[in-house]
Amino acid sequence: MLTDAQCRNAVCPPDKKQARFADSGGMYLQVSPAGSRRWFLKYRIGGVEKQLALGSYPDVSLTAARKARDAAKLQKSEGRDPLKVRQIEKLRASRTTDDTFKAIALEWYEKQAPQWSGHHSTRVHRQLERDLFPWIGARPIADIHPMELMAALHKIEERGALETADRVLMVARQVWDYWLPTADTQQRNITEGLKARLTPYSGKSFAAIVDPKRLGDLLRAIKAYKGGPVVRTALQLAPMLYQRPGNLREMEWAELDLDAALWTIPSMKMKRTKEEKENGEPHAVPLPTQAVALLRGLHPLTGHGRFVFPGERSHDRPISDNSVRSGLYALGFGKEQTWHGFRATARTMLVDELNLEPLAIEANLAHAVKDSNGRSYNRTQYLKQRFDQIQQWADYLDKLARGADVIPFKAA
Repeated sequence: MLTDAQCRNAVCPPDKKQARFADSGGMYLQVSPAGSRRWFLKYRIGGVEKQLALGSYPDVSLTAARKARDAAKLQKSEGRDPLKVRQIEKLRASRTTDDTFKAIALEWYEKQAPQWSGHHSTRVHRQLERDLFPWIGARPIADIHPMELMAALHKIEERGALETADRVLMVARQVWDYWLPTADTQQRNITEGLKARLTPYSGKSFAAIVDPKRLGDLLRAIKAYKGGPVVRTALQLAPMLYQRPGNLREMEWAELDLDAALWTIPSMKMKRTKEEKENGEPHAVPLPTQAVALLRGLHPLTGHGRFVFPGERSHDRPISDNSVRSGLYALGFGKEQTWHGFRATARTMLVDELNLEPLAIEANLAHAVKDSNGRSYNRTQYLKQRFDQIQQWADYLDKLARGADVIPFKAA
């Protein structure tokens, strides 16, 4: 074993690159020709020899080096590689980010937001600022107790926003998942189990008529609608094309090829992530002959502008989401059928009543689905089948609007 005097007087012969002076337990003092003295620990992991630097002498004394050696050997006995432990400690020390929940959450948000749509990004930021930061934002994330987060969620429930409480918990869960790999000590995601303590929320479904007779009643009411031709045409196309309300009301004449009976919705208008919007394919919507006729009839009124369904106050903006909704209420069907609910109406009745191919239906709905082999469904496939489907659907709606088929009796 070395003494402190030996360490002070240790030198490296000029004809050598370095000299080693062994202490005990695999520790040694390495001396260079220039006179530097450094402590090292030699150990083996899985049969591989490794060296761990313990510091420079005399800044790290012989006694301190032995303590560092013993600590490293204890780590090794626990199944941990002292070199890996050192690397992790350096990485943790390099983090300069504040450890409050707000700082971690904003760091997570900045990394995720570029992949989200503008609407989703705005909503998540609002939920953080309004529902989490005022209550736990200034707290170190490692010190937050589950009941602190639960108290913040209860405040959301108290204002009757059960869906928002569920969404905010999901946001918090993702923030904790983001932070955990860098936590200084063994931690858990404190959001686990909290959902069971929230007031149950099963999600909302849009009211949709799926009874053929009742849908016929609605279709006849729409044809007799006394409002303006713009809203009446939108009401007629909503069940026929069953696209998302936002896409239908923002339909532009430039997106339509009435000769080819095709409506092409740009990817940026679709309900997709930001990356998918920027790089995705447009959504092609086949138009049945009935839809083409309705649009040709509307063209003399609105074809001079950008939007097929312009607003009353400004033709530079489309009709509002409330226009069709108000129309449905005016017809007496507002509680039974929502604008968005026409998608569920079509999805259900195309299968149950017409027995048509579900995959092609999902493609027309612009749903991301997979085929039987697990591959992502290509929405450009089966376009002919989709033309056939939507024409059958439009013909079926006409039949429902006519009511029961009348069979004339022959004169006796």
